Amino acid sequence: MLISIKNYIGGEWLDSTSKKYLDVVDPSRNKIYATAPDSDEEDVILAIEAASKASDLWQKMEVSKRSDILFKIAEGIESRFEELAAAESKDNGKPLSLAKKVDIPRAAANMKFFANAILQFNNESYDMDGQGLNYTLRHPLGIVTCISPWNLPLYLFTWKIAPALAAGNCVIAKPSEVTPMTAHILGEICHEAGLPYGVLNIIHGYGHKVGPTMTSNENIKAISFTGSTLTGEIIARTAAPLFKKLSLEMGGKNPNIIMADCDYDKALATTIHSSFANQGQICLCGSRIYIQRPIYEQFKNDLIDKTKALTIGDPTASNTKIGAVVSETHMNKILSYFEIATSEGGTILTGGKRVILDGEFKDGFYISPTIIEGLSEGCRTNQEEIFGPVVTIAPFDTIEEAVSLANSTKYGLSASVWTQDINQANYLSRNINAGIIWVNTWLKRDLRTPFGGVKNSGVGREGGYDALKFFTEVKNVCIGY
Repeated sequence: MLISIKNYIGGEWLDSTSKKYLDVVDPSRNKIYATAPDSDEEDVILAIEAASKASDLWQKMEVSKRSDILFKIAEGIESRFEELAAAESKDNGKPLSLAKKVDIPRAAANMKFFANAILQFNNESYDMDGQGLNYTLRHPLGIVTCISPWNLPLYLFTWKIAPALAAGNCVIAKPSEVTPMTAHILGEICHEAGLPYGVLNIIHGYGHKVGPTMTSNENIKAISFTGSTLTGEIIARTAAPLFKKLSLEMGGKNPNIIMADCDYDKALATTIHSSFANQGQICLCGSRIYIQRPIYEQFKNDLIDKTKALTIGDPTASNTKIGAVVSETHMNKILSYFEIATSEGGTILTGGKRVILDGEFKDGFYISPTIIEGLSEGCRTNQEEIFGPVVTIAPFDTIEEAVSLANSTKYGLSASVWTQDINQANYLSRNINAGIIWVNTWLKRDLRTPFGGVKNSGVGREGGYDALKFFTEVKNVCIGY
């Protein structure tokens, strides 16, 4: 029987008011396994009404009690670890091993981090040389919207919800309609943890149906969004004239700069991971690989060999490294870029095709990890976010050329730099236009640090106190002596 996912509004599990439903597909098999509400404006209004009723209680609750509830939610995630990991793998197509190693542990860590951080969140004071004293107060905004994507469903869902709740806000949250299952389970966990009804409301459905109300309603004070740049632009056009707070984490076309003096084996192994982890469906993946010319041919050939060795298959198998991409629509988009790249003069060195597996997985959405060479910097393949297991490679000579190549797109989310020369590392880190620079590593995260991009990759920063500041309104009080 199909699993029936519900909206979670005011502490109740509800069908959409329209009684319409969406099919939820297991991409590894191309099989419908659940239904989710096809929500619309009326459902969002119900959620806003529920949040309004809960807002005063949650804002006035002692910070320590809010913290305790968030810790209980984290414990609930950990207690249902196996169930959540299996659901994430089935919903998204990613290897089960990845969900167990990254997605679910990080979801619990997000809740724990902000449960603790809110206890350390200090106000500031400023003495005016005996003439007076200023001190700041930070108040919850009220009701906020959190919209998360399908690539790291529970990981990014909790990354937004946790600081919003910790700061004392009620939340209207929308997971991707493509991957709703773990958000549904999180609703159950929050319910069991004693989160007051209406503090968190989870709405399922299409963005174009629920998004306008979630972003324009006068009761919504802030919007935190992670997703495509195109959708981010739509949200900004709606919310900015209404003077709502905005945090937008959008696309990336991230460079991986490999200098000739790098730790070769580590750079090679990590480049494989940063290129194809989660089938390349991570906004931080290094999709443009630039290799200094003295090691270019060797690195290219070794990269091809290691890419060919990656196991594509059943996401639940322990040896699978490449699972299914998230949907048939997304698979077709990725496949279209192979024709585009060839027409632009590129050479596909490995991959570049759909993979058909045997048995129950024969209809799944699998793509071979792909390396493309010989493209100009201005071509579509190098400029547009493909968001799949696809990378381009090219040589460079000087460090100045590496910077120019890295900065040649409209995006600026992250970059990876591989060198054993601290001066080169500092030069590249200072001159590459990106919000996050990794030196001799990739995807290593300290949750206290600011996260976000520049240019078309985003507005604002998430993480640590930056997130708590975003979800609060600051007030200055000046007392004259």
